[in-house]
Amino acid sequence: MASIIDEPLYSIIERVRGFVEYRGGRIVFRAGRAEELLEEFKDRIVSAVIGEELLGEARAWIETLSRELDRSARSLGAYGWLLTKELRSFMRDPRGHLRKKLFQYTFDLVRGRIGVQEFSAKAVSALNTSFRTNMRSVYQSWVFASLLSLMGERGGRLIYPEHGFILLERTGRQRSGSIPPNAIVRLPRGELSFFLEAPRPVGWGDSRDLRDAWRLYVSLRPDIMVYPGRVMDIVSRSRTGPPILRPSVIIECKELEDWYERARELRGSFARPISAEEWMSKWLEGLHKGLADILGVEYGGGGEERRERGLRLKEYKIVALYKETFKPDEMILVSRKRVPREVRSYLEERGLQVLDGVEMGDRGSLESLVDLLESIAKPSESPDPLREVKEALRAKGVSMEERLVDDAIKRFLLERIGELEEYMKKNGFYA
Repeated sequence: MASIIDEPLYSIIERVRGFVEYRGGRIVFRAGRAEELLEEFKDRIVSAVIGEELLGEARAWIETLSRELDRSARSLGAYGWLLTKELRSFMRDPRGHLRKKLFQYTFDLVRGRIGVQEFSAKAVSALNTSFRTNMRSVYQSWVFASLLSLMGERGGRLIYPEHGFILLERTGRQRSGSIPPNAIVRLPRGELSFFLEAPRPVGWGDSRDLRDAWRLYVSLRPDIMVYPGRVMDIVSRSRTGPPILRPSVIIECKELEDWYERARELRGSFARPISAEEWMSKWLEGLHKGLADILGVEYGGGGEERRERGLRLKEYKIVALYKETFKPDEMILVSRKRVPREVRSYLEERGLQVLDGVEMGDRGSLESLVDLLESIAKPSESPDPLREVKEALRAKGVSMEERLVDDAIKRFLLERIGELEEYMKKNGFYA
């Protein structure tokens, strides 16, 4: 491929190299404009690869998502949202986020570890992958937030997580061996539990645990799964079928104009299970390779590892595979752009509903999907009086520390129980 570094960009690299010294095998940046020049270089690479038009589109999408996140939190009586580190960084500054993806490659280029052509190939791949992944996350998050805000406008309230922040991130939430929901919403007719991008790997301790959890590592992963009622864990211990409980509804989101023309390789489902000892060996091998590169020495590890071959499918066939694998009662595809007739027919023949032309900000297009979700809501079988009171306080805008709310409610209930016992004693209910 042609290099993306023109003469002005190459001259910046040459100038930066003038600030680099090697002392005792260490790389040292001397005082000067090295950092400023490197930032200018990375900034111009981002402009060359992504372009100002797409960066402007990203900022517009982020603004739309931010408004919907605020609206949904208010309508559900929630405090706010917890985002993934990646998405939070991209939303704060898309250009700055992409610059970070060039740090390692730029450093390697300056110190002569890679050449201009290799840098160009790696930079283009890293920037395009990061940009597409984050734009996909923005659209998917907007769909989820819009569904929740519409439910809030119909009387819905957030009842999980108890701390009142809706989850987009799942950091460390599977360590105990379970997969908890991102949110549970109570509607007038019942409750709904939402899981984003599950199944996900869960914590394990040895080879036996890893064998049980392996199917979660290699499973297909739909965007949004919905269960009626209050479902706190979807891990299935069954040895046959998918490793999670069967969802009632799956929602898959597609933001690209030509998503149905794209193809990708499914390797996970065909990957050979490994033991905990193999896992640790591979982890240490990766660590040693990284340290060898930093220290500038050759890594004396084993030979080339064999790459598992997978199955390459068009994206719309993978969407249909989700339906076939997890067997939900309903599966809905939400596409930002119109879907060609032949692709729509293929999906509908396999039992999927296609909701297309749903542009960023067009939340009214999702009303029919909210109708469907509302129809499957299920009342909780075990109401929690403490949670009920806390929800009522949050809905009225009472902002208190969670522990203080718990203490106040428990104290109130204990006082009432004491009064009831005194009444029963006085009136001969006790022998």
